[in-house]
Amino acid sequence: MASTETTAKDKDGGDLAGLEAGLDALETVQTGRKPFRQTFVEKILPPLIAIALVLAVWQALVSFKIVDDPTKLPSPGAVWDVLREAWLQGELLGYIWTSVSRGLLGFFFALLIGTPLGLLVARVKFVRAAIGPILSGLQSLPSVAWVPPAVIWLGLNNQMMYAVILLGAVPSIANGLVSGVDQVPPLFLRAGRTLGATGLRGTWHIVLPAALPGYVAGLKQGWAFSWRSLMAAEIIASFPDLGVGLGQLLENGRNASDMAMVFEAILLILTVGIAIDLLIFSPLERWVLRSRGLLVRS
Repeated sequence: MASTETTAKDKDGGDLAGLEAGLDALETVQTGRKPFRQTFVEKILPPLIAIALVLAVWQALVSFKIVDDPTKLPSPGAVWDVLREAWLQGELLGYIWTSVSRGLLGFFFALLIGTPLGLLVARVKFVRAAIGPILSGLQSLPSVAWVPPAVIWLGLNNQMMYAVILLGAVPSIANGLVSGVDQVPPLFLRAGRTLGATGLRGTWHIVLPAALPGYVAGLKQGWAFSWRSLMAAEIIASFPDLGVGLGQLLENGRNASDMAMVFEAILLILTVGIAIDLLIFSPLERWVLRSRGLLVRS
């Protein structure tokens, strides 16, 4: 009998030790860097393979004359020649900077407006009932619909561009924050009130940190709407004094029936969108997940 009890205790002790070891492993933060080879295989090689496949299919369509009209589908080499010529003439960075500077500045203004608006809608029932459906409707409205009235109201200038960006991005940022606030556990709010975190102090120390995942998702979507709104504005509202951005470059290619220039603009727009996501929003998203123990530092 004593032997049986000893065996049971040993088994329980082993189970508890295994459980503690598992919990310790979950809480352990890996500080060592991955070897470059592993990083290359896991993160760099897959997109390179995807790009190579796209280029191979593209070149095959041209080489095997599946699409034999260069005015409809230029070869990758023709698009590369246009990009190279724009770089050598010193125009390529100008196209990119004109659009990126407008997009980031407009997104910053949208952030300043959308954040307090989202908090107001999330925390005040009357405001939510009055404005909430309007924000959802504005978010579903295509950004290009704002370009004609913005041109009529403000004229062909940068203010018109920023207005279109704001109308496209503010609803997404505000709705993202509202969604994040709605998902804050009531226990957090009660604990904050118990500790004296009420009013603006509770919003800053309790509500905003707890709502960060939804807020970051809203920011990411807000940037996507900002970029798309800006491209629509640059395509439709072309004017020499506005400079040549990526949207204007796309429109110039269409007007000249130059598909190589059109593809150049499309690739640059896509590259800038991916770069902004990788450099700004992906690190921000990883930081939010890591701060909540949902992502292990590698």
